[in-house]
Amino acid sequence: MEARFLGIEELVEVPSVAVVVDVMRAFTVAAWAFAQGAERIVLAESLDEALALKARHPDWVALKDGPPAPGFDAVNSPALLRSVDLGGRTVVQKTTAGTVGALAVKEASLVLCAGFVVAEATARLLRARTGDSVAFVVTGEDGRADEDLACAQYIAAVTIDAGTDAAEFLRRAAESRAATELAEGVRQGAHPDDVALCLELDRFPFAMVAALEGPLMVLRAYAVPSLIDGASV
Repeated sequence: MEARFLGIEELVEVPSVAVVVDVMRAFTVAAWAFAQGAERIVLAESLDEALALKARHPDWVALKDGPPAPGFDAVNSPALLRSVDLGGRTVVQKTTAGTVGALAVKEASLVLCAGFVVAEATARLLRARTGDSVAFVVTGEDGRADEDLACAQYIAAVTIDAGTDAAEFLRRAAESRAATELAEGVRQGAHPDDVALCLELDRFPFAMVAALEGPLMVLRAYAVPSLIDGASV
């Protein structure tokens, strides 16, 4: 597997396979949403689009970065979402970096969205495509967010060598600017447990696959057969 690590602005062509990484917190939140029963997550282009989708579908759950806001049901915090029953619901998500990165590669043949919580499941899907070049999209801080780069590099490494030790990658993420800001309460719409939840390695046994469904970019959980029986969940 040939791996490239790119910021969103460095994407000059459509990759064949893209792994979009947002550890703190978009795709940790997405994984928790699926764990709480969400059927699918619609990745919105803008706050206005998220609100318009919510207006057309009042039963959908809209969430965003930052503090609570009118029209939105939740904020982009895994700790705040873990007690919410999302059984069978559609979630609309708009974040500063993660959803932007996924939409930037929406024409790719395979788009995976990832964080540490789904790292191994993501790697197992990539192992089935060993001949492909994989673009790891490092979404935070214009491609310089160390928690996202560390996670991307870990997934790339464990795809090739399943015995790769995660400790150093997790340490880098724990010492990142995003982790510090979350721990110090700099970022709004956060919970004190968010950093720890974002650093839980392989908490969930599914990968997350995004694809165009009509005009919408939709993220779904995919149960990797070698982890648990079955197909998509």
